[in-house]
Amino acid sequence: MSLRFRLVLLLALCGGAVSMPAAVAAGAQPAPAEGRRLFMQVGCYQCHGTVGQGGAAGPRLAPDAWPLEALLPFLRNGTRLMPAYPASILADAEIAAIQVYLASIPAPPRPGAVPALRGVRGVPAAAARP
Repeated sequence: MSLRFRLVLLLALCGGAVSMPAAVAAGAQPAPAEGRRLFMQVGCYQCHGTVGQGGAAGPRLAPDAWPLEALLPFLRNGTRLMPAYPASILADAEIAAIQVYLASIPAPPRPGAVPALRGVRGVPAAAARP
């Protein structure tokens, strides 16, 4: 069972204790560019990389972004390794914009599809030619 599935299941079992931002619930989708701006401004990129690829201090966030229903309570509460982001730092609508940005990031190419990696040990020969 994936972590993403477990978080969504946990939220469902809690009876939807987390409410969606009004603008998002009404169907207003933030632009990925706004989410990217906030991701950089708040400093998410310092641990998670500029495109959510993960880094030494933070896990990968994209291309399989968490749904907003899981991301919102996680950011509000934090963990022992991740600081909490109260509404005074990030409003619900801003978290929604960051989630839209992360969800918009495409999957990286297969290693064999990257010309510089063709012929590198460990890259399957079948994948080496697109």
